[in-house]
Amino acid sequence: MTARTILAGMILWATAQIAVAASPEGPPGAASCTGCHPAGQAVETPVPRLIGRTATEITAAMQGFRSGKLPTTIMDRIAKGFSDEEIRVIAAWYGEQRDCAGSRP
Repeated sequence: MTARTILAGMILWATAQIAVAASPEGPPGAASCTGCHPAGQAVETPVPRLIGRTATEITAAMQGFRSGKLPTTIMDRIAKGFSDEEIRVIAAWYGEQRDCAGSRP
């Protein structure tokens, strides 16, 4: 295998990863979040938006809800329904999303 072939393969793989992360269709489980967490800034709700938050913030919150370290009304039960890997994938996807206007809040 030549260096050119390896480089082309690496570029193709990286491009595919970016496309998946920025995909408008979320990973399994992500759609359940939109029932409470608004996608657009025009929606008035006391429930915080997930779009624009980092994957680290979302992951930490889900772990805090699941362990009982963060106060919640329903998120403790919801968080317990996701594996660590599912939380990581959903958090990464939300961390890459942009609001309806196309920019981070």
